[in-house]
Amino acid sequence: MRDAYDVVIVGGAVMGSSIAWALSASDGFDGSVLVVERDPTYANASTTHTNSCMRQQFSNPLNVQISRFSADFVRNFRERLGGDLEIPDIFVHHFGYMYLAADERFADTLRRNQAIQAELGSGTRIMSPAEIKADYPFYNVEDIICGSHNLTDEGYFDSGTMFDWWRRKARHNGVTYVTDEVVDLITATGQVTSAVLASGTTVRCGTLVNAAGPRAVEVARMAGAALPVEPRKRYTFIFDAAEPLDRALPLTIDPTGVHMRSDGDAYMCGCTPDVDPAVDYDDFAMDHHIFENKVWPVLAHRVPAFERLKVTSQWAGHYAYNTLDHNVVVGPHHQIGNFIFANGFSGHGMQQSPAIGRAVSEWIAYGEYRTLDLTPLGYQRIVDGEPFVESAII
Repeated sequence: MRDAYDVVIVGGAVMGSSIAWALSASDGFDGSVLVVERDPTYANASTTHTNSCMRQQFSNPLNVQISRFSADFVRNFRERLGGDLEIPDIFVHHFGYMYLAADERFADTLRRNQAIQAELGSGTRIMSPAEIKADYPFYNVEDIICGSHNLTDEGYFDSGTMFDWWRRKARHNGVTYVTDEVVDLITATGQVTSAVLASGTTVRCGTLVNAAGPRAVEVARMAGAALPVEPRKRYTFIFDAAEPLDRALPLTIDPTGVHMRSDGDAYMCGCTPDVDPAVDYDDFAMDHHIFENKVWPVLAHRVPAFERLKVTSQWAGHYAYNTLDHNVVVGPHHQIGNFIFANGFSGHGMQQSPAIGRAVSEWIAYGEYRTLDLTPLGYQRIVDGEPFVESAII
């Protein structure tokens, strides 16, 4: 380690590594980068517990544009990382999302969102119950008014390989990763000047990037900033069906909020708990009643073939939950210009990470967003208490 870096990134999971790689590959940046990661195994990181999904079915045009860039990035991963033959293609299963509406209010929301998505080039279409049943005979659609589905650039992707190669290429390009923890920030004249590490080392920095996931609020406090981000627990279950479906199950968003999808030869499902408080950073205990009481009845109702199933794996992970509006906070602090946020993704971090890495690297290298203006997602809206409106939140 040096005693000073041009950029110090707090957090080396997918967001920190996306930013680190993008900076190291930028034509406009030739500085030094340090990534400080408290747990290099990433055992409890949101990155490790991701369901690795991507979608374009958002209601805000900016979120749709972020998703479209990320989908293109994943589709052209080798080329984006320089074209080396050792870089693998990223596996993608485009089974799409299937939002199901059981009332006219949500059906109208899906129709409005589809118009926005189509205008930006997405392939989303609104399907009648008969059309859903024709394409996916296994659904029970008796209580459904319509569905919203997109088979282009939506579904599951191999996020682990993307994350791994970002770290490899960042290191190859000169980025330093250190196992340590930022425990304090030193500020002077409206700037972060140094980061104090748990090991006792103090590192001077030109720019400090907060990519600390659910712990981002702690890093923000070190700079005197308030950030409405907290860890919220989310549950995932893998199960085998006694009667496997004859085709892939789209990532289905049931009107109850329960979601389900194909996962190789098995199936994945999950939900938001009915009681959803902030939890301790180290609380990953399972609620062993949530599957039987909430998830399984919905599975059996929506897909009768799932009446008989067996849970084979389960885990709890944390959303870095933005309590203001469930959307990312990205870009500089309104007063501390060299403190950069990349926080509060609320479950969208993995799929948005390519675009956020590009955006943050542009801001650091050029002092502006050059390809996609993410100013509406900036910290100023937190100061003003003005939510970034997005209706398609899971």
